[in-house]
This record gives sequence, C-alpha cells and structure tokens, in this order.
Amino acid sequence: MAHFKEVTQQSGLHPKPAGLVLQYGTAGFRTNANQLDHIMFRMGLLATLRSKKTKATIGVMVTASHNPEEDNGVKLIDPMGEMLTSSWEGYGTQLANTEQEELLTTLKDIVEKEAIDMSHEANVFVGKDTRSSSASLSQAVLDGIKALGGHSKDYGLVTTPQLHYMVCCQNTQGKYGEATLEGYYSKLSQAFSQLAKNASNRTDDQKHLRVDGANGIGAIKVRELESHLKKDLQLSIFNDGSRGKLNHQCGADFVKVQQKLPIGIKINPGDRCCSFDGDADRIVYYYTDSKGHFHLLDGDKIATLISSFLKELLNEAGLDLKIAVVQTAYANGSSTYYLENTMKVIVRCTKTGVKHLHHAAQEFDIGVYFEANGHGTVLFSRGAEGKIQQLAADTNINDERKKAAFLLQNTINIINQTVGDAISDMLLIEAILAIKGMTVQQWDTIYSDLPNRQLKVKVSDRRVIETTDAERRAVTPAGLQDAIDDLVKKYKQARSFVRPSGTEDVVRVYAEADTQENADALAHEVSLAVYGLAGGVGDEPKPLH
Repeated sequence: MAHFKEVTQQSGLHPKPAGLVLQYGTAGFRTNANQLDHIMFRMGLLATLRSKKTKATIGVMVTASHNPEEDNGVKLIDPMGEMLTSSWEGYGTQLANTEQEELLTTLKDIVEKEAIDMSHEANVFVGKDTRSSSASLSQAVLDGIKALGGHSKDYGLVTTPQLHYMVCCQNTQGKYGEATLEGYYSKLSQAFSQLAKNASNRTDDQKHLRVDGANGIGAIKVRELESHLKKDLQLSIFNDGSRGKLNHQCGADFVKVQQKLPIGIKINPGDRCCSFDGDADRIVYYYTDSKGHFHLLDGDKIATLISSFLKELLNEAGLDLKIAVVQTAYANGSSTYYLENTMKVIVRCTKTGVKHLHHAAQEFDIGVYFEANGHGTVLFSRGAEGKIQQLAADTNINDERKKAAFLLQNTINIINQTVGDAISDMLLIEAILAIKGMTVQQWDTIYSDLPNRQLKVKVSDRRVIETTDAERRAVTPAGLQDAIDDLVKKYKQARSFVRPSGTEDVVRVYAEADTQENADALAHEVSLAVYGLAGGVGDEPKPLH
C-alpha cells in the first residue's frame, strides 16, 4: 500500500491540533480558518476514497458561505452534483477527529467497510471562494488527493453552485452541460435570451437590476456572466469585493435577518434589487417604497413566483404533471395558505436543511424548493423532462401549446438542478418578471407576509429538545409543547415552534401572528417557556419592547 505510506508522510505537514473536535454537518465543516488545515487534507483523502467507491468524479468546495471573513469551511459534492450522502458524513467526522497516529487505521477501516477497490482511478474537482484563507486551505485538499494517488482538477475561484454543476456535467458525460465556466455561462445565458424573447416591449428600466455581491465570489462571477447577456439584462453590481469585507453588513443573510438594505447600495423607490450570499448559493430580492419602507421578497416569495409560472405553463401546454412546493417550518404561514388555497399546489413541509428539501422535491414530477433564507432551486424528474421535450418536438400541436412547451424547455435549461444557485435563480426570476410584465411591487402583493420573529435561547444541552412533524412540534422536554400550544391560542393567526440548533447549545424560537407586536410577544413568551423547561442558562430572556 504505497499510497498509505505517502499519507503518513504528508499528514505530518497538516497536523491535527490535539483535542479539537469538529462535526460534518449539513454544510460540511465550518469554523475559524486557523483550525481547518488538517480537516482540508483529510477531506482530500475522503473525496479520493469516495471517488474510488462511486467510480465517479467527486467535488470539494472550500467556502464558509455567509459566515464572516475569518471563517472557512469545506463540503463534498457527490456524483450528480448533490450533497454528500449522509452515510459518508459520519466518515467525514471520524476522519476529522482521529488523532494523528490513528489516521491510517481509520482510513483502512473506511476502505474495508465500504469494500473500496484501491486500484480504481479517483478524480476530484476542487473549487474555492475569495477568502484570504481559501488558497492555502484548497492546497491542503489537493495535497490529500495526491497523497492517495487521486487525480485533481483545480477550478480555482468558483461559486459553490458552479462546482456542483461541473461535477454533474462531468459525470453525465456532458449531457447536463459542458464542465467549464464558459459552458455554464453559455447554457444559462442562451436559455435566458430565449425566454426574454417572449417579453414584449421591455424598457431599459425594466431590464435593470441592482446586485449586491456580498463582497464575495458571486460579484466576480456575475461580472463574467454580464458579457454573455448582451442587452437582455443590465446589471449594476454593488459590494463587488473592491473594498469592504465579505458578508459584512451586506449579502443575502444580512438583508434577510436585519430586514434592511445592505451597506453601499444606493437605490430609488421601486428599484429592483437582489443580494447573494458569500458563495452565491442564496438570493433574496427587495425594494423600498415611496415612503422609504423596506420590502423583502425572500425564498417563500421566490418559490411562489416560480411555481405559479410553471403551473400556468403546464396548463397552457396541456401537460398533466404533478408540481409541488417544498418548504420548512420557517416558511411564512401566508405563503403556505396562498399556495394551498389560491394556487391549489401541493405543499410538503420537511426538516430544516437543504438536503431534506432536495430529497422531498425529488418525489414529484416538478419539485420547487426554497428555504425562507433564499436557498433553493427546481427539480424536474426524468419523466417530466422527457414529456416536455417530446411536446416541444411535436409538429401537430397548436401554437399556444408549442409556445408553452418551448418556455418550459428553456426554463429547464436556465435552472441549476444540482443545488440552490443565486446566479441561475436570478436569471429565472428576471425572465419570469419580464414575461409576465410584472414589477417587483406587483410580485410583492401576491400575498402579504404574516409578521414574525425569530429568537434564540441559550441552554446547557440542546439535545434535551426533540422534535417531530418536520420540526413543528416538540416531543421533549415534557410539557413544553403543551405550553407552546396554550400560548399560541392567546393570539390571532398565530403559530410558533422551537428547534435545537445544529451547531451550538441554543434553541431557536419562531413565532408569527397578526401583528408584529403580537409576534414579538408570542416569541418572548415561548422563549421563557424554553428557558424554564429546557434548561436555560444565563439571564432570563427579556421582552423585546
């Protein structure tokens, strides 16, 4: 086993700090960049093993998404561009926490358990974001791949969704697209151009969009895309990384949580704006009205716009395909009500975390999924794609059905089905607004969000809270759910739920009600119940007003 000898030599250059324990979560590993060198080397090893096991190309993305500049992280990408399968997340945690002298034993255990033929070739694609720590950390990944005899392709600076896309293109032998940045831009921009042809008499104002790039990789990549868009879309890019810190007072997460404009963006009432997060897999839209009030269009509003567009096209095309919207408990109650009762669309609720939404969306012909934070995409089943292509090629159908099939075909091409992709989602939203001749204000009035509030309560051990019903009901500790139910009854149009954080000893509280005052009061009372029944630490939660 010559490779294992190489691993021993190389791992000494990427030593693990004694006693450090980290866990591979939904977003891979994410922490202060100074603690990640050994993790990166070992994820290079793991990706190589995964490639040998699947006989396919695997991706490794170095990013900490919407986290502050000083953090970094890493996540593995499976053959179809999806997130690493959960059975291998455990191996990630195991490898990360193995002390230096036990590393070979742990590696050999994984090889044995998974019956990996080490003589198989391994191929790994590697990408990184713009953080100052990303260059050395991605080099540590490359060292890990090389140590186990794997082949690597370093894509350098790419958005997370772009690397997911490359992996899928590679493993479908180009059926999904060409595994280059040029291929990515061409596929998306051509589909956008075809869709934009169906928008009548757009003015320059209607073509203009302001983009907050969060001082991250998304800003660089939107600039690269611009030249492919010709005159179909005019972009003004703010927070482009030329000055200002990554994700600092800007980006999708900041705008969503703070409910206000990012720093460094100048807008007039009614101007259409969007913000990406640091690695460009989330997007939110917003505008200000004539009174200067801020209006956010988050993942719920995006899912509603996209699903209504798709449903109309399916009706016009005469295609009987099952379309569903997948949400989490954080989705605003008004959006769920509108989707189920006005649009008559199936709504499925899943646990928080993109991989849960992705799996649920795969159960339908067309699954639209978005977390409220703006991370989401649309999945088309093979059968649905086949029926759409067949109809588009049919010469015996009327013009209306032909046009609808053509629009559906281009909608499939504009979407990055591997993962939420801010650039792809932006182009899809812009195309829909153009085709429908809708302003951002008209989109916003589809339904009105119920006022809501999110809080967190520090506890000594988050594991005391167990949930069911897609995290909407607490099973333990005893009495907590009854207390929440009683509190909810005091307010109109109210609901509330609690769930443990995936990363720290806090419990997240969500509440919504008919007014902001009532939502705030309910959130505070539920926080007190959590503090009292789930082992709160520190000071008792204070009222918001």
